Amino acid sequence: MSIVLPEDPFHRRLHHVAPTGLTAETAQTSGMRRHAAISGETVGSRRLWMGQTHVAPATVSANHHHGESETAIYVVSGTPSFVFLDVEGEEPVEVRVDTRPGDYIFVPPYVPHREENPDPETEAIVVIARSTQEAIVVNLDELSWTGPVLTSQR
Repeated sequence: MSIVLPEDPFHRRLHHVAPTGLTAETAQTSGMRRHAAISGETVGSRRLWMGQTHVAPATVSANHHHGESETAIYVVSGTPSFVFLDVEGEEPVEVRVDTRPGDYIFVPPYVPHREENPDPETEAIVVIARSTQEAIVVNLDELSWTGPVLTSQR
């Protein structure tokens, strides 16, 4: 599906995407399910991607990063944790950021991380916005900056 925008920027239409309009046809990482709402494919956006991620109870995602994308995360439900490798000290240290509904997380470009859902019963759901129109996902073996790339999807 290709969206053609009118030449006149003041006479474009707004796009409404209902929950049933989300698509799983986007980059994925094991241990989580991403659903795109706003993207170049769904609404013709040029510089923005937005959607949801679901992490099942007692699940840990694979390590990954989002390339050049800045990523903003809003926790809708559950108590997901976000894990990254802090390399600013003498030795790299794995850091865990525990969240709850209403919290926000910012993931800078290229930062390897993973999502974890420690709750044994409740799915974690977050809303994600990215500064690129599509979901860039680079899956990694480990959290280190030098870890080999397993897959890259755009």
